[in-house]
Amino acid sequence: MSGSNGAAGKGLAGLFAVIVAGLVILVYLLYKLFTSGSGVNLASPTMTASAVTARVAQVGAEKVVAGGAPGTRSGQAVYESLCFSCHATGAQGAPKYKDAADWSARIGKGYETLVKHAIEGFNAMPARGGGADLTDDEIKRAVAYMANAAGAKFEEPKAATGAAGGAAVDPATKGKEIYGQVCVACHAAGISGAPKFGDKAAWAPRLKDGEDAAVAIGLKGLNAMPPKGGYSGSDEEFKAAALYMIRASK
Repeated sequence: MSGSNGAAGKGLAGLFAVIVAGLVILVYLLYKLFTSGSGVNLASPTMTASAVTARVAQVGAEKVVAGGAPGTRSGQAVYESLCFSCHATGAQGAPKYKDAADWSARIGKGYETLVKHAIEGFNAMPARGGGADLTDDEIKRAVAYMANAAGAKFEEPKAATGAAGGAAVDPATKGKEIYGQVCVACHAAGISGAPKFGDKAAWAPRLKDGEDAAVAIGLKGLNAMPPKGGYSGSDEEFKAAALYMIRASK
């Protein structure tokens, strides 16, 4: 009887050892599964700030572009505020800034092709590099700035200036441009209760107190719409976009 008890004890001990070993292997395999492919040590002191930014940034997330009001920002300002997050390190296959080898084949495709890719998005790069409030000319300046640093001879479009030295912006043109870049996402199809562009019936109750009251509500945000519809430019530029939509519904 005692012999059978001893054998049973040894059997249980062996089973316990197998279970422990199995758990150790499982933990190791899970560790490998969730850490494989990272390829980057975010804690490494050799990692640059821009590399960390590129690593943790969400692809396609909208980003605020500094350097002035929309339409006035230089290629350098757009690069340093937005494009550097991928182009400084070559993240996600982006050609590295000042790397002639990375840029040569792309430069060979021509300025217009590069601009088209930047505006529409290409491979891992989202449309407008994720800067929804960038104008076409600002995209062109950024492309020229980066390509020229790698040996191209492209010419950046210049910002028109008025008598006081500020950017000359036609409100109607600017409003249409901002609508096409930002507002269209909801107002074209009436998403989340947004009044559809050109729909007089949908806009009528919103205009019962006049245009200025409707614009003021848009500035503050209402229901599903964030302040200024998520637009990061000036209040005056948002007003131009709001009036463009309002007057298209009359």
